[in-house]
Amino acid sequence: MTRVLVVDDEREMCELLVEELGARKLDVASATGADAAFARLSEEDFDVVVTDLKMRGTSGIELCDRIVTNRPDVPVIAVTAFGSMETAVATMRAGAFDFLTKPFDMEQLALSVERAAHHRALREEVKRLRQAATARARFEELIGDSPVMDAVYDVVDRIADVDATVLVTGETGTGKELIARAIHRRGRRGGAQMVTINCAAMPERLLESELFGHVRGAFTDARADKKGLFQHAHRGTMFLDEIGEMPLEVQAKLLRALETRTARPVGGAEEVPFDARLIVATNRDLAAAVEEGRLREDLYYRINVVHIEVPPLRARGADALLLAQAFVEQFAEQYRKSVRSISSGVAERFLAYAWPGNVRELRNCVERAVALTRYEELVVEDLPGHVRDYRPSSHVLVAAYDPQDLAPLAEMERRYILRVLEAVAGNKRQAARILGLDRTTLYRKLARYGVEGS
Repeated sequence: MTRVLVVDDEREMCELLVEELGARKLDVASATGADAAFARLSEEDFDVVVTDLKMRGTSGIELCDRIVTNRPDVPVIAVTAFGSMETAVATMRAGAFDFLTKPFDMEQLALSVERAAHHRALREEVKRLRQAATARARFEELIGDSPVMDAVYDVVDRIADVDATVLVTGETGTGKELIARAIHRRGRRGGAQMVTINCAAMPERLLESELFGHVRGAFTDARADKKGLFQHAHRGTMFLDEIGEMPLEVQAKLLRALETRTARPVGGAEEVPFDARLIVATNRDLAAAVEEGRLREDLYYRINVVHIEVPPLRARGADALLLAQAFVEQFAEQYRKSVRSISSGVAERFLAYAWPGNVRELRNCVERAVALTRYEELVVEDLPGHVRDYRPSSHVLVAAYDPQDLAPLAEMERRYILRVLEAVAGNKRQAARILGLDRTTLYRKLARYGVEGS
């Protein structure tokens, strides 16, 4: 419960505010004067202070200044019956969080208290995350202590010493390669090499040659024998990124290599044995790729022995702030700037934003902000516009007002299902997951709507 200290030299006003704010489920105490208030603050912890400005003895502005100097973690809301521009400026210069003039609406004051308490909570969270980042409490190169990431760490630890093939899935930018590296380093093969290749980055013939090697004369420019990456990864780990982009012909050869633990170079007649653990990753829905004929079903089951799904950043809660703090320190050192942390306003934006590009997008956002800022902490103005101005949608709008224009529930369902399918680029498995339907039900509905390929 939020603790509030009300300060006024008139006892009746203190009693009124205690009663009104207490009725709004706030824990409210009072002090009749600035000196008494500061004495209570020295002995007790309060989330917010609400003080009158014009009081006998020490004024509210002086109290605000003392609190900001000695208890900067406690926001102050100033109220006064003498609401001049000069008073407002003096109050804000003293460090007040908000300024209200009498007579004020009690709901307005309660809202201001709520905002101030939220502001304090964010500042405390940022402080905690700075300490955590400084302590470098990480899992290998991965940063985050959310429950969903703890579950990922648990699986990584359990399979690190087991040579089972691992499939790592997740949206772009979630850190799938970092998961692969964590598995490699924590296992018995950690002292050997981890070889990485992006299957989407090269044409079919070159990919086959890179993976399995080739013999002299196998194709134009093959002037000498060349070892494949599976041989280079001997006793280590082979990491195939974007496995969903691998051509079907190479898939067949990869399947045989995994089953026989040998690789036949392009143009060669002999099988070359290798001993490498395989980890693959993709941001694609591989089950859907199997259904659509883009991935061999037997290969899918061969690589999907242990499945790790890396959660998107929007599902990781305060990990976004922990990551942001680590990136601030990294880029502050890189760019030789005196940036130390993020402001509570930036923390609020980071928690609200959906991060479609995940950790990679957050990293780029922080790098840009550190490069541009003129302060010792990142402020909202340092953020790119789409993050600074992001406002999540919290409700669904029905645009029609005339009952004749409102659609039946079945029609609204049809429109929504087709809209979700459009949003996921036709990926029926993902659409079914978003809609909360099993795929059979979704396919039946799509067939009823006349959608091809359902």
